[in-house]
Amino acid sequence: QVQLVESGGGLVQAGGSLRLSCAASGRTFSSYAMGWFRQAPGNEREFVAAISWSDDSTLYADSVKGRFTISRDNAKNTVYLQMNSLKPEDTAVYYCNAGGIKFDSSWYDPYSLWGQGTLVTVSS
Repeated sequence: QVQLVESGGGLVQAGGSLRLSCAASGRTFSSYAMGWFRQAPGNEREFVAAISWSDDSTLYADSVKGRFTISRDNAKNTVYLQMNSLKPEDTAVYYCNAGGIKFDSSWYDPYSLWGQGTLVTVSS
């Protein structure tokens, strides 16, 4: 079986940085892309960023563009989210997701495979 395990969350002051990791464990891992989503209390889960396994294609939500960077290590089946210049509104549980690719400008297509989430709290 395949599991997605997030790590790296924590408490940070506004303007600080965190690096989240999502590691796939198990005998087989298969997806075309990986994504990060987040969910704050009382809000719906929202898209943050995505990256293709096979090329350098990335996708970012406008709210994090220029501050967050998604990257991957194919050999380790691991995806990272480098979060800089954090703001209080970034506070949320961050979830890793396995997904596919659709052929339009917003190309990330999430599957129903999620990690357990890691909490990021940004203080004022």
